[in-house]
Amino acid sequence: MQSASRSEFLDINGLKYHIRTWGKTNDRHLYLMHGWMDMSASFEFVVNELSKDWFILAPDWRGFGLTQWAPNGYWFPDYVADLSEIINTLSKGREINLFGHSMGGNIAGLYTGVFPEKVNKLILAEGFGMPPRDASDAPNHLKKWLGQKHVNPTLKPYKSLDDVAQRLIDNTPALTHPQALFLAEHWAAEQPNGEFQLRADPKHKMVNPILYRSTEASFFWKRITCPTLWLHSDSGWLRKFMKDDYKTIDEYRSNYQSLIEKTITDSSHMMHHVQPKQLASAIELFID
Repeated sequence: MQSASRSEFLDINGLKYHIRTWGKTNDRHLYLMHGWMDMSASFEFVVNELSKDWFILAPDWRGFGLTQWAPNGYWFPDYVADLSEIINTLSKGREINLFGHSMGGNIAGLYTGVFPEKVNKLILAEGFGMPPRDASDAPNHLKKWLGQKHVNPTLKPYKSLDDVAQRLIDNTPALTHPQALFLAEHWAAEQPNGEFQLRADPKHKMVNPILYRSTEASFFWKRITCPTLWLHSDSGWLRKFMKDDYKTIDEYRSNYQSLIEKTITDSSHMMHHVQPKQLASAIELFID
């Protein structure tokens, strides 16, 4: 699907929100939702590998990419509220398909649990829950958050776009330099002093004051009625992220009414960068 992306800006829950789109609005609607410290342009490589006609919608989450920063910090339910408003605005009355990577997958899963009747197919790429936290950690966690509120976090500046591209390659060695440079041009913005700064609110580095509640999340997943695809890389990322807690992973699996799993081979957590053709094929085969 060779199509240049377009940028649309909407007022969503009091913020100027950027949604990147590809294709024609009368084609099937497919949402591509990025993860933490990523942005919508990351899906360019995947979109180029799609073989069918789609209307692709990829938001920059609040505080990322070209979307306005939230003045009072970031609460996870706000992302779900943002997605709900975007869908109500751009896909009202339409059948929608949701793909979410990492944090984007967790947002998509919660949304689908709230509105199961609105989603045709759900695809979660290493974005199906987080390690459970012990409730006894809550006081110290809140204390840490309170301490961070008195510090202005910063993100590292870069001297050039090539330096930004090299940072991306360091994180994902399978990226070619042209790919990394393309991503860098969207991931960072030049500052008045000539340095480059990531297009992300430094407040994203702060911890969330509320612990992840896996028991609550499971009740969202149980409400999902549409077929769901879990996508894994073969890099071992999921095992490391979940701290080898296979019991919890199996418990998360058991909540879905209709679940298929697939591995994206020779990949990494950033599978949309490393294996866009495999990923595009998996998306289209599953939805069709």
